[in-house]
Amino acid sequence: MTKRTCSFRIEKSLSGITCGLDEAGRGPLAGPVVAACVYVHEDYRRKRFWSQVDDSKKLKAQQREDLYASITEHCYYGIAEASVEEIDTINILHASMLAMSRAMDRMIAEFSVAPVMALVDGNYPPKLPCTVQTVIQGDATSLSIAAASILAKVTRDCLMKDLCAQHPGYGWSNNAGYGTPEHLAGLKSHGVTIHHRRSFAPVMAAMAEQDNFVGNQG
Repeated sequence: MTKRTCSFRIEKSLSGITCGLDEAGRGPLAGPVVAACVYVHEDYRRKRFWSQVDDSKKLKAQQREDLYASITEHCYYGIAEASVEEIDTINILHASMLAMSRAMDRMIAEFSVAPVMALVDGNYPPKLPCTVQTVIQGDATSLSIAAASILAKVTRDCLMKDLCAQHPGYGWSNNAGYGTPEHLAGLKSHGVTIHHRRSFAPVMAAMAEQDNFVGNQG
């Protein structure tokens, strides 16, 4: 049996309001990148649902949705995104950092909390109005980061399902915009939508193929 490593250990070692941040959607070919910021007050760290919280990628969709409800009920949080246009303009890494900054700003605005420390998944620190500590594999280490990963993932999956209804043929409700065979086949047969990231190689290739096809027809 694998030993559980996700806990509030880091949070307990720090003084003051400490939040966790994570994003969902760096790799997909379509849709925005979504980030979440979560602060868990000490009074709510013993809730039973925390035993189920983990890196969102390790959980099934229904588990994530159930935990989303518990987290948003008992935590301070903010959820925000960076658009496809921003991803193509400043690149996906900087767009992810921008989404994280917006998520913290939203949490501060909506709940009037002022974090003194932010635990961020990965090794690249976003610009935030507090001290930042990056945590490699943070979504499997810190429960605050794991909670943020769940909020970001559920929010983005729901968004991609809505976009799938508007643009059927790419399988976004199943692949969340990632470059699966179904999605790549959709690009080939239906072309590039306004929700595709034009700075990503498979989308650029699809656009070039479309241009070549149109040129040949002329």
